[in-house]
Amino acid sequence: PHIYGHFAEHLGGCIYEGIWVGESASAAHTSGLCDDVVGALRRIGTPVVRWPGGCFADDYHWQDGIGPVDRRPRGINIHWGETVETNEFGTHEFMRFCRAVGAEPYLCGNVGSGTPRELRDWLEYCNFPGGTTLSDLRAANGDAAPFGVRMWGVGNENWGCGGCFTPDEYASAYRRFSSFLPDLAGVPLYLIACGPDGNDLDWTERFFTRLSGDGRTCSRIHGYAAHYYCGTAGTATEYTSDEWYQLLRQAMRMEQLVVEQRALMDRFDPERKIGLIVDEWGTWHPPTPGRHPRFLWQQNTLRDALVAALTLDIFNRHADKVVMANIAQTVNVLQALLLTEGGQTITTPTYHVYDLYRPHHGAQAL
Repeated sequence: PHIYGHFAEHLGGCIYEGIWVGESASAAHTSGLCDDVVGALRRIGTPVVRWPGGCFADDYHWQDGIGPVDRRPRGINIHWGETVETNEFGTHEFMRFCRAVGAEPYLCGNVGSGTPRELRDWLEYCNFPGGTTLSDLRAANGDAAPFGVRMWGVGNENWGCGGCFTPDEYASAYRRFSSFLPDLAGVPLYLIACGPDGNDLDWTERFFTRLSGDGRTCSRIHGYAAHYYCGTAGTATEYTSDEWYQLLRQAMRMEQLVVEQRALMDRFDPERKIGLIVDEWGTWHPPTPGRHPRFLWQQNTLRDALVAALTLDIFNRHADKVVMANIAQTVNVLQALLLTEGGQTITTPTYHVYDLYRPHHGAQAL
């Protein structure tokens, strides 16, 4: 079922005014979480949500998002519009959201501007039962029971906004960061490495060559995540017949990515202990007039729904290769399933594709 996963970033209206409306909002909410958004995502059986990014993840410091909200530091979202990040929505709020929609949390750690110790401390804060300063702090902040987070991304798009690493540099960073992420309190971690931008086979080959070329074990890598977007075929709502089909042809290239990336991974991982993941995918149209260009708000039409259906069919057809996929993004950003405005929430054509696939969650591919 994880191929029907989702992705939520501190970007535009995805978190603030989307998932999170705040405890003083006039819109219907439960402890700040938008009731309409939670209800809609619960109805389609949301299996997993990736957070806090995206590019935002490699500038995010988790300590800023815990404790009393009025004491949390305010900063700048340097990637997405230079908005003020209030840190009102942090680790505890995200875990509450996941529990509310019935999803498994997938946390993306900060490699670009963070340290191995910072990520290791976040793991302890989330997963250790108690008796340490960090686990006791979690309890003091409202959650005595550990969160038991299994999925951890070691950086995001580290070839670009996550630090402009080369594949060799990132492989060294990945090895260093992952070595400080143990299976605490009996929770077996699933560690996910940053894969290529699209079907970049050179990145994949150089990453795995560096990671395993000196004979060291690769046992602390469980997933490898590629990103693939399609767009530039007209705008979200204005396009010619040729552009209609152009976008669908772009979407079909996902199959080539899956087949070729998995084949290359098989050279280094013939037993397929490392799963191929596509934890960002979807349509990325030109900026919508009248909307902030860095908020990535776009309308959603039948054409987007067809892209979703084509892509999910590819993931189902290659269920032996793809272990997880996360559409970008859940609310108000890119190929969103939900759009919110003025206290109202609407479901997009893409949402209804996910609703149609709901009975197939957890099924066996034949």
